[in-house]
Amino acid sequence: MTTSGKLVYLEAPERLSIKEFPLPTPETGAVLTEVERANVCGSELHIWQGYHPQVKEGVLGHEALCRVAELGDGVETDYAGQPIAEGDLIAPVYYLTCQRCAACQRGQFNLCENAYEYWSKPPEEPPHFHGTFASHYYIHPEQYFYKVPDGLPPNVAAGANCALSQVLFGIDEVGVSQGDTVVVQGAGGLGLNSVAVANERGAETIVIEGVDGRLDRAAAFGADHLIDFREYDTVEARVERVHELTDGEGADVGIEVAGVPSAFAEGVQLVRNGGQYLEMGNLNPGHTTEFDPGRFTRSGVTIHAVVRYHPWYLRKALSFLDDHVDDYPYDDLIDAHYDLVDVEEALHASEDRTVTRATLLPDHSH
Repeated sequence: MTTSGKLVYLEAPERLSIKEFPLPTPETGAVLTEVERANVCGSELHIWQGYHPQVKEGVLGHEALCRVAELGDGVETDYAGQPIAEGDLIAPVYYLTCQRCAACQRGQFNLCENAYEYWSKPPEEPPHFHGTFASHYYIHPEQYFYKVPDGLPPNVAAGANCALSQVLFGIDEVGVSQGDTVVVQGAGGLGLNSVAVANERGAETIVIEGVDGRLDRAAAFGADHLIDFREYDTVEARVERVHELTDGEGADVGIEVAGVPSAFAEGVQLVRNGGQYLEMGNLNPGHTTEFDPGRFTRSGVTIHAVVRYHPWYLRKALSFLDDHVDDYPYDDLIDAHYDLVDVEEALHASEDRTVTRATLLPDHSH
């Protein structure tokens, strides 16, 4: 029986090490899991590069699929009341929703002031397995998790607890409905999920991207129009093209998931007067771009800035995947697999955008 596990520790920006620790026994209300696979999310890149405002060191990883290894006393169901047992596949919400802080008291659970209480901590601190770039992951009491629907492929389910949950929550915040036009800036994991969700709401979708593989995937996910920013190589050209595709008005909704500051200033111009703009990609303070507040005021555009999601959106994400797994090429969304020990190679390939979404596969045999 395995008594120890491995994890990836970020000692300082772009300095990683693999460490081994004894497996903890889950406390009452907690769950010890084996990590089946952990994806490399854009946020992980920012943390690794040293750009995250709060997380500068600790155990990496958050977007993952886990298998229950041991249940703490009192854990009989997931957070939707589904019976849970050892060996079940589950998806955990990677942050805490404390339900006690000022934000939680206002019902803004995605802004919980204690969200990162258990995330990306130093590995020496028990229970050690604070992130999902590891062989095991510890789910604390009051940390939401949901059972994965039977028959949902593991490589598809692994993307639910960050990318798709984030997109579903953000799109609900701005509201996308039948007949809307939605322009999506960026066709990484968040962008492709945005296209799928907007499609299912009955919207017409426009994707702006400049990497061949990503443009191809956007088309495969059902984007109605593609704008290659190597061809439309100025803001003015892209704005003009979006207006051409929307009867001269601009899109009803814009979604920024490129994570580039200049995309924000551009995005507000892609949206019609009185439209909605969803900002999700730029997560790290300190990176600025020129912005014309007068133009923004006159446009009457409403900007929604969204970080994280209400934890029950993970259940919605798993249901969405279960309903639509055959409608979109989710199987192809993960286009590179790496052993856990090759994490640096996975991060570099993700940084270079030579892969859309990399996944790490831990070895549980040691």
